[in-house]
Formats: sequence, structure tokens, C-alpha cells
Amino acid sequence: MPYDLGPLALLWLAVACFVAGFVRGYSGFGYSALLIAAASLVTNPLNFVAVVVILETLMSLQAAKGAGPDVDWRRVWWLLGGAAIGLPLGLWILTGVSEDTARAVVSGYVLLMCAVLLAGWRLSREVSGPANGVAGVISGLANAPGMGGLPVAAFFAAQPMQATVFRATLIAYFPLLDLYSAPLYWYAGLVTWDTLWAALLALPITLVANWLGGRHFFGTDPQEFRRFAIVLLAGLALLGLGKALV
Repeated sequence: MPYDLGPLALLWLAVACFVAGFVRGYSGFGYSALLIAAASLVTNPLNFVAVVVILETLMSLQAAKGAGPDVDWRRVWWLLGGAAIGLPLGLWILTGVSEDTARAVVSGYVLLMCAVLLAGWRLSREVSGPANGVAGVISGLANAPGMGGLPVAAFFAAQPMQATVFRATLIAYFPLLDLYSAPLYWYAGLVTWDTLWAALLALPITLVANWLGGRHFFGTDPQEFRRFAIVLLAGLALLGLGKALV
């Protein structure tokens, strides 16, 4: 079994994978953060960084059909330029600490992003140019534990962007970020045969759950479901933080 996980740990991660896939299909965010937060309770969260990047890439490519005309490529290149600076720095910091410290860092970051998303802060106008590069640096730092999407989604959500541009730009950015991240993860020792084995096991669960979420399987109000997902994410992060501290 990947990462020497026992049966109960595998069952926990299978359930977490399904829930994370459903949340992503329904609300468009949260897969990496949910799965890594859940993984941190049974293993080193860094083990699943490359796993979620592989799965996120496949889901993004699946959703890319028809999104091309709405992509704001200027934003994408600014974001990638910033991420090119932030990701190596984040990996250098995170891979040099203990498992409990990594768990605490991941959990604390997730809690911070949950607070930002729940606060619903807004900007009066769209932000362009270098500000997107700064967001990219933060995204790169956050992608060291595989969660570079949350700060960008929060940054975009704060602006009066058209929903089609918002979605298409994220769809274009994430696979490019992941392609840049992959060799750095490998160099940092985060890609092993266990990575590929875990991704293969998680793929069918992820795709089915993502499809069900996209079909609005439960007739829940989108905003209510989004709040539920953020609260669930915060709960997992608190458990991970508690384990790291205790």
C-alpha cells in the first residue's frame, strides 16, 4: 500500500477523496486543501502534495473544453511569473522542517484561507498588472504544500470579474502551475512510486465524485454548500493543528 498506510487510513482517505472531489465539482474549489488536510491526520501531508497536483491537473484538463476564449492570459502570465519565485522558496522552507511542523504550517494556512473566504472581502474594481504577480508569489508559496489555488481563488473572488473569465482563467492557470511544479516536487523528493500508486487509486473516486458534484447531486443552494465546504475544511485543519501541537 502507498506510504505504508493501514486499512483504516486508506478507508479514511478514500472517503476524504470522494468528499473533496464532490466539493470541487460542485463549488469549483477545495479539492487539494480538503484532501491534504485529511491526509495530515494519518500521514505526513507532504506525501500527498504531488498526488493532488496530478489529480487537479486531470480535472482541470477535463473542464478546459470551451474555456479558451474567456481566459485572461495577461493575468495568467503575471500569476505564473510570481509563482516562479514563490514555489521554490516555499519548497525550500517546507521540506526542511519536521512532519509535525509541516502539519502545523499546512493547517494554519488552511485556517487562514478559510477565514478569508468566509469574510467575503471585496475590492471596488478589478486589479491588473503587478498585483497579479504578487498574488502569484503567494500562490507559489502556497503550492509548496499543493494548495496554490486557494489564494488565487480568494483574490479573484474579491474582484468584480465576470464569472466566465474567473473560471476560464483559473482553468488555464492551474495546469501551467502544475507543469512548472512537477520537476521541482521531484527534485525536492516529493515524487516517488508511492505518488503514482496513490494517484492511480484515487483517480476513479475523484472523477466519479467530481462528476456527481458537477451534476448538483444534492439540491443544495450553492452559497450554502460553499459555506459548508469551508467550515468542513476549517474543521479538518483544526484537527490537523491539534495533532501537530499535541
